[in-house]
Amino acid sequence: MSREQIPVILASRSPRRLALLQRLGFSVRVEGVSLPEIPVPSECPESYVLRMARQKVEAVAPRFPHHPVLGADTAVVLQGQIFGKPSGPAEAEEMLSALSGKVHQVLTGVAFEVLAEGDLQTAVVETLVKMRRLTGEEIRRYVATAEPLDKAGAYAIQGEGGMLIEAIYGSYTNVIGLPLPTIIPWLRRFYQEEDP
Repeated sequence: MSREQIPVILASRSPRRLALLQRLGFSVRVEGVSLPEIPVPSECPESYVLRMARQKVEAVAPRFPHHPVLGADTAVVLQGQIFGKPSGPAEAEEMLSALSGKVHQVLTGVAFEVLAEGDLQTAVVETLVKMRRLTGEEIRRYVATAEPLDKAGAYAIQGEGGMLIEAIYGSYTNVIGLPLPTIIPWLRRFYQEEDP
């Protein structure tokens, strides 16, 4: 089998990450991983997202040792506090109220491994995002769309949540959940190398 025929193994069930990879023309196989997404005591946000990305890859790579395996984890961070996916509409409203009018970080940890080659690459990518000052009615109306309920920080910049954003500083695709400028060189290196 030539390398062009080997799919990328995506250790994530995120349809947004899958769509980004497919848009670039990669064949992708989704192998989602269920892990407790809880920071350990005193763990900083950067360490947390990187640990989660690595654990996703480590859970999947042994089953696909000759495939490129990609894992990612994204968190919204405000003043050191990690905002994961809201537990329901009430928490989504709380998160958006806290983010309203402020600049926050979007951190994505990414890990990439071809186990048979002993090739593990990792990175944490930061994008700064400024949210508009939102009214309570705007927040309630957005939460009622249900879009925020499975998104870190309770918004989707590529969806209706894009209307909440005033400015971004850094990678746009990082805010969606996959920093393409970081991972494309890793994938190109694998697919452009000659078969042994």
